[in-house]
Amino acid sequence: MAQVLPAERDLRRVIGDGDGVPDGEVEGLDEQALVDLYRSLVLLRTYDERSVVYHRQGRIGTYAIFWNHEAMQAGAVHALSDDDWIFPSYRESAIGLLRGMPAATVLSWWRGHPAGWWNPADYNVGSICVPIATHVPHAAGLAWGKKLDGEPSVAIAFFGDGATSEGAFHEGANFAGVMSAPLILLCNNNQWAISTPLSAQTAAETLADKAVGYGMPGVRVDGADVLAVYEAVREAAERARAGGGPTFVEAVTYRCAPHATADDPRAYIDLERVEEERARECVGRYDGYLRRLGVLDDALTEEIRGEAAEMLRRGIAEAESLPEPDPAVVFEWAYAEPPPALAHDLAELRRVLGGSLG
Repeated sequence: MAQVLPAERDLRRVIGDGDGVPDGEVEGLDEQALVDLYRSLVLLRTYDERSVVYHRQGRIGTYAIFWNHEAMQAGAVHALSDDDWIFPSYRESAIGLLRGMPAATVLSWWRGHPAGWWNPADYNVGSICVPIATHVPHAAGLAWGKKLDGEPSVAIAFFGDGATSEGAFHEGANFAGVMSAPLILLCNNNQWAISTPLSAQTAAETLADKAVGYGMPGVRVDGADVLAVYEAVREAAERARAGGGPTFVEAVTYRCAPHATADDPRAYIDLERVEEERARECVGRYDGYLRRLGVLDDALTEEIRGEAAEMLRRGIAEAESLPEPDPAVVFEWAYAEPPPALAHDLAELRRVLGGSLG
């Protein structure tokens, strides 16, 4: 069970520090499940680190970094069933990998290639949402629809602390509360909405306090503790399936990397805090936990890291081997009955591009 720390407004943790703070455990996770969770963490970490390199090499576009946010993503996904739905924001762009999505698909999304879009029903993963909080009502609506159909599925929406300042978040959360929809609202509170600190976003003492206004429980967990996230999301999913309605989970961490590759956070970030948080980042913390349990060693670690690195190598090679897309795709899906002017616009685009595409 998680340890609840009243001094930090009931922040829940499971993983200790190997010294003065003892480790807890989560009921129902055997050794294989614990290792599988580690495998997902490493896969996400490898994807994120390689994507930064690919961006610097000009092989993908501007990229939203999620270093040290992997525990929220892996912990939550492992707590769900395959029938449950995931609605990611741009910070969770690679979460589909945990549902079997090819790395080339996600990398193609960052390359702006049509192959980077998928049928959400193939993985029960919605499209990556770039506008802030607009996917929260979508998740609430799907969850309500599943309830009306008598299905036991749960939906989870991932969003940052800045999203709680948006109207779309309020509308989705309020709708879910009123309809008792089986929805989990997972807030990645990394203390920053790009360069705006949490203190300038809300007067609420915690973001979890906002849940009261929507008639749902609010839970706070250590966002760098994958087991605490897993336990909180599993409990929220069980509650939702039992007809208890939505839950707000505030996963508290601190952003240790730029908002995106186009950002220089040195102008606003607390650099000392960054170094403190990097020393207790989520993959290393869980690595230490598993080693203290005796279920992880150097050989297994290298095997898992090697598998993840090879997946990314194959993924970027596959993404870069795709043929150039026909620019007509930009126009084909905009209107049921395209206006005549679009034909002229497409012809002009082909001329600008040299007439060699499509």
